[in-house]
Amino acid sequence: MNQQHHFAIGRKLLALAVLSALGMCACSGGSAVKAADANTKADLFTVPKEQMDHVQVVTVQPTDFPRVLRLTGAVAFNGFLTTPVITQAGGPVSRIVVSPGQQVAKGLPMLYISSPDYSQLRSNYLKARDAHSLAHKSYARSQDLYAHHAIAERDLQSAESAEIQALADLQSAEQSIKILGISDPETLVARAVSSEIPLLSPLGGEVVERLCSPGQVTQAGVTQCFTISNMKTVWVLANVYEGQLAYVHVGDPVTIKTDAYPDVFHGHISFMGAALDPTSRTLQARIDTANPNGKLKKDMYVTATVIAGKITNAMLVPDSSVLRDAENEPFVYVETGQGQFARRQVKLDGSYEGKTQIMSGLKPGERVVGDGSLFLQFANSLQ
Repeated sequence: MNQQHHFAIGRKLLALAVLSALGMCACSGGSAVKAADANTKADLFTVPKEQMDHVQVVTVQPTDFPRVLRLTGAVAFNGFLTTPVITQAGGPVSRIVVSPGQQVAKGLPMLYISSPDYSQLRSNYLKARDAHSLAHKSYARSQDLYAHHAIAERDLQSAESAEIQALADLQSAEQSIKILGISDPETLVARAVSSEIPLLSPLGGEVVERLCSPGQVTQAGVTQCFTISNMKTVWVLANVYEGQLAYVHVGDPVTIKTDAYPDVFHGHISFMGAALDPTSRTLQARIDTANPNGKLKKDMYVTATVIAGKITNAMLVPDSSVLRDAENEPFVYVETGQGQFARRQVKLDGSYEGKTQIMSGLKPGERVVGDGSLFLQFANSLQ
């Protein structure tokens, strides 16, 4: 009896499970029908006449459209107006008189170095200067004596040779001093004796980098102490994809935007690289850009927009026509009859000055909704 009783219970449970599954299928089927009906309504729906005032309908016609390329890039110093400041004298840094962000003029001191090299070169110059002065006077006196037949020609030639050698030594000492940045060695005569020599700015601009500290021992011709750049103009190094190369040329005007400012900066392409990056398959383009108020900073990310010729017979719609669905796919509303509209998936290309180019999904002469597309989307969801 117990075994038969268990079989009976099992049959009842199986029957209940089957009935439950059938009920769920029926409910699911009903939902599917409702969803299908909803999709059908979404594909084609009607807007009452009194609500058409909220909808702007425009006719799509082929027209010429600027070819707009948006390139990503980063700001760099203008290499033609940027220079490393390298000390020409070795020794410890005794004083630093400029700091990053400061504007400096060409020829102004940036730091001072206590240099034994400078002391030796200064001494050599003063000795050579004095020796040349003495040799020059001796040669002039010998010329006068020879003219009065007071000395032999050999004595005159000896004095001339001594004057020439002294001049060569003086010129060598002058060049050694000028290499240190002292353009007029004659000023050393009246200058107080000191082992400090200034490191002068080679050009005017902004101190964008300091690479030394007080007490640091510098090596002549090797140690870089500062970087100076004229920040009135900068470079933007933009990446041009291989498929865009045919449309980008040196001289093309460029507008530049950055997330840091609402400003629009203007420049032009001044150079195109000679080789593509093998990994990204992009070519680097150099854009010369004005930098008012120094807002563009090195390594700042930017978007560069290039107007590269024009596209003929482009299909354009207002930017407001384009909406996106839950999968972020673009679509527009197309008028199919008086007050009737359908949602149409489209493929986009670029946009410029309030117009978006449609690559596929629309035909010439079709009428699409411009302003008011959001209103239609809301009305469609209700229906």
